[in-house]
Amino acid sequence: MPSRTVPPRKRSAELLRRARRVIPGGVNSPVRAYGAVGGTPPFLESGRGARVTDVDGNRYLDYVGSWGPLIAGHAHPRVLRRLRQVLARGTSFGAPTELEVELAERICAALPSVQMIRMVNSGTEATMSALRLARAATGRPRILKFEGCYHGHADALLVGAGSGVATLGIPGSPGVPPAFVELTVQVPYNDLDAVDEAFRRHPAEIACVIVEPVAGNMGCIPPEPGFLPGLRELCDRHGALLIFDEVMTGFRVAWGGAQRRYRVRPDLTCLGKVIGGGLPAAAYGGRRDLMRQVAPAGPVYQAGTLSGNPLAVAAALETLALLSEEGRYDYLESLSTRLVEGLLAEAREAGVELTASAVGGMFGFFFHPGPVRNFADARAADASRFRRFFAAMLEGGVYLAPSPYEAGFVSLAHRPADIDRTLELARGALRRAARGR
Repeated sequence: MPSRTVPPRKRSAELLRRARRVIPGGVNSPVRAYGAVGGTPPFLESGRGARVTDVDGNRYLDYVGSWGPLIAGHAHPRVLRRLRQVLARGTSFGAPTELEVELAERICAALPSVQMIRMVNSGTEATMSALRLARAATGRPRILKFEGCYHGHADALLVGAGSGVATLGIPGSPGVPPAFVELTVQVPYNDLDAVDEAFRRHPAEIACVIVEPVAGNMGCIPPEPGFLPGLRELCDRHGALLIFDEVMTGFRVAWGGAQRRYRVRPDLTCLGKVIGGGLPAAAYGGRRDLMRQVAPAGPVYQAGTLSGNPLAVAAALETLALLSEEGRYDYLESLSTRLVEGLLAEAREAGVELTASAVGGMFGFFFHPGPVRNFADARAADASRFRRFFAAMLEGGVYLAPSPYEAGFVSLAHRPADIDRTLELARGALRRAARGR
């Protein structure tokens, strides 16, 4: 792998030119653009296991995994088999199905805090709906979020957001009325004193605190000891709800998500990515008394034509069945830890300041001496070194997220030998990053 160089992506370049004429920026989600790293994004044609192939025939070892959902790897035979079985019976009915009930039961049994769930189609829908429910349940207008945490592109959540918003350097978004943002309180991640102060500034006004229990949209930043339990205590003290945005961490960092791993029970949970098994699916859920306020059981309205469609539910059920097998999460964590420890060792050898972390099947790294505990620290990392490192890795056939503000992912399809080959390539890429060219 270290001596391999990916040939020019001529067909990808032509497709990008065509796409820019009919799609804003040539991509259907800003995080897919290569504005932060330069060059042409590879247009992908197929995937198998831990590898993807672009339209020019180049193969890459994939650490993006469709931005997290493909925890079993690309085109897993069991997932494909289940999809074919369901596809033969129909793709969508807009009516209740048995599979929906089975998936809801499976999720509720796995997550300690979830007694009822509602399926939706995207993480944005899940967080938006959970916030509406929190405001209705508490009768309060404000929400509290953390700088650098991305919870989808709903109006009230684009202030201080991570992910593509941070990558593009956008402070918010035109089209969002100031009144929406005025009801959003933001504070630094991992800072309980700031949360406490926010509650004091807005007594009896904050409906909920929404947090990524492991931040994954400003790079991978774990919660410091006491941070999540502290949020639980502050919410209880001030009568606010605690929402865990586990769109990324749900069934990724542990069976039952970050809430089981860190033993903290939120009031509401948002899920996505892994629970779709590679198809569009998400959900929000929580305590029975809260979820019974959602229509048609209660007055808080939310609906979706394709919510809980048979294909997405089937992929979810088969993916969760794979993950429930003994040793799966130990395996994922062994891979991500091996990768992070290897990157740190190679960086020391190259004389490059690097900090990195791994939680379950996700990982992240910053060209920064550390510690990186919040968004301000993440933004202080060396972006030019990241660009050089990214380019060298892509040229060598390793596909990473084209942003310093995104987590990476390993899958059940990755092998220890893949990690070793990645680290061998990283040795040269880190030296290239250090040289400034």
